[in-house]
Amino acid sequence: QLLVASGCSLASLGLTQDKITQRGHAVQVRVTTEDPLNGFRPDTGRLETYRSAVGMGIRLDQSMAYAGSVISPYYDSLLVKVTGRALTFEACVRKLVRALTEFRIRGVKTNIPFLQKLLAHPKFLE
Repeated sequence: QLLVASGCSLASLGLTQDKITQRGHAVQVRVTTEDPLNGFRPDTGRLETYRSAVGMGIRLDQSMAYAGSVISPYYDSLLVKVTGRALTFEACVRKLVRALTEFRIRGVKTNIPFLQKLLAHPKFLE
């Protein structure tokens, strides 16, 4: 990264498209304070409870969500991006499902139930 940032081309470093191989799978979902049953309308209020997921193959990119924080209508409804990574697509999806099940968010509606249904949908799993 440092060499590329300093101006080196990928080709000059011996990094060509034919040398790139795929190793594993990753899927990312966005946990938001949106209500899927109400047209994904953003929800607002105070987070009474906030506990996120952890584990091997799970990455969280989150904002300042914590129990007691106030979700305002003036900002993005994103709480956390959850990325699952595994050697196979199926294992990746299983990790995401487990992670979403571990979340405990009370006080505002979230799209977690929608994401869980999406990850179990046959079309997505094809």
